[in-house]
Amino acid sequence: MQKRMGEAVARVARKVNETVENKTDSLADLANCKLMTFPVGIYKAMRSVTEGIHRISLANNELKSITSRFISTFSQLRELNLSGNYLHRLPEEVTSLLHLQAINLSRNRFRRFPEPLAAVPTLETIDLEENEI
Repeated sequence: MQKRMGEAVARVARKVNETVENKTDSLADLANCKLMTFPVGIYKAMRSVTEGIHRISLANNELKSITSRFISTFSQLRELNLSGNYLHRLPEEVTSLLHLQAINLSRNRFRRFPEPLAAVPTLETIDLEENEI
């Protein structure tokens, strides 16, 4: 168990370092890392490039929530993939993602439509398949 956790943390660190070093616009593959929360250390490690991040994939982790800090840090997001987690709500701050065009929330635990998304004017695609709605 600890070995798998260590491998997951190392994978996250590698992906973050690649993004920072290459100055890419995505943190595209933090999928399948067994993350229960978004690691606080990533905020510091990515401080210099967060404005340029337009795509993040946190698919198939074990996230139960997304924090307002995550939303405010990655305010330039255009695509966010949160499929395959344990989410049941989104923070109100999602309304501040003024560039968000697509969000994948499939295979989570939503029981109703996440209302904050209705206030995101640029949103074109919302995937809520396989939820409890």
